[in-house]
Amino acid sequence: MKKLALANLPTKIQRLSRWSDECGKNIYVKRDDQTGSEWSGNKIRKLEFAVQEALGQGCNLLITCGGIQSNHCRATVAVAAHLGLKAAVLLRISEEPPVEGNYFLDRLMGADVRFCTRDEYRDHRGDIMQEMADGYAAQGYKPYIIPEGASFGVGVLGYYFAMKEIVAQEKEMGVRFDTVLVATGSGGTLAGLQLANLIHGCGKRVIGVCVCDDAAYFQDIAARISRDALPYLVAQGEISEQEAARWAASLKPGDFEFFEEYVGIGYALSRPEELEHIRRMARLEGTVFDPVYTGKATYGMVNELKEGGRLRASENILFIHTGGLYGLFPISRTFPL
Repeated sequence: MKKLALANLPTKIQRLSRWSDECGKNIYVKRDDQTGSEWSGNKIRKLEFAVQEALGQGCNLLITCGGIQSNHCRATVAVAAHLGLKAAVLLRISEEPPVEGNYFLDRLMGADVRFCTRDEYRDHRGDIMQEMADGYAAQGYKPYIIPEGASFGVGVLGYYFAMKEIVAQEKEMGVRFDTVLVATGSGGTLAGLQLANLIHGCGKRVIGVCVCDDAAYFQDIAARISRDALPYLVAQGEISEQEAARWAASLKPGDFEFFEEYVGIGYALSRPEELEHIRRMARLEGTVFDPVYTGKATYGMVNELKEGGRLRASENILFIHTGGLYGLFPISRTFPL
């Protein structure tokens, strides 16, 4: 199985010198926020594989879901427009939203939009997307459903290969990252990184910082979709069928590590201290994190790097910047400047 070549890869790795000096560790950032413009962020790595599968099946309509400011939905819509496909998104809302940020880009690039409540999204999003797919099929389309965050078997390949990219960059830079961190909202990015880490014996501590739900929830997801990714890795020539069978039998939820303490007051909801952290890092390093994912994750890093924190034993830490810049604009009027 091939993949699309859409993202600007490899993304560069930068050392954040002033933050490093403050905490006495080497803090690096992999700039996956610079994978593109319209499809900036981590989702495009997953979509390169998922949409290639869709095209291989003759599909001409992509359906996916997320919050009103979903980076994944925006990236999916951008890819669809670029390839001449139709896109439809199911967006979770509490009330009629203003047309801004990622939602504005969804509309600008021509997505069909359907809204649902938080309860409907939590309990029935799969059913609703299937209903959407059936309706489009009746109109003559051939739809392909991409789960939340493209966090499913084929999507895991995106960050499996990103880990291999990181290992190659380590050799070029003459540095070894002992710890890799990423914000976690659907599980696929962490799953891909850790699956490659395990299969290739990279020996890194790979940590997902939860921005919703808890560690047990994401451990189950990561183990399941990693197992689902194994046949794709066989097709890619990465592992043999025998190796896939061994990994399928041995992978367990405990193989995946998450910090669950930094969800705060909920998904896409920000506390003053998190916003202040984003402001401070923007002025300290000229690196802008977002309020939904990377802001919470790096706020967690700051706390875990303190005396007694769970990152104190780490020396060379790589944070995967998964994008999200567009999500800052809808809250700009209330941001502490």
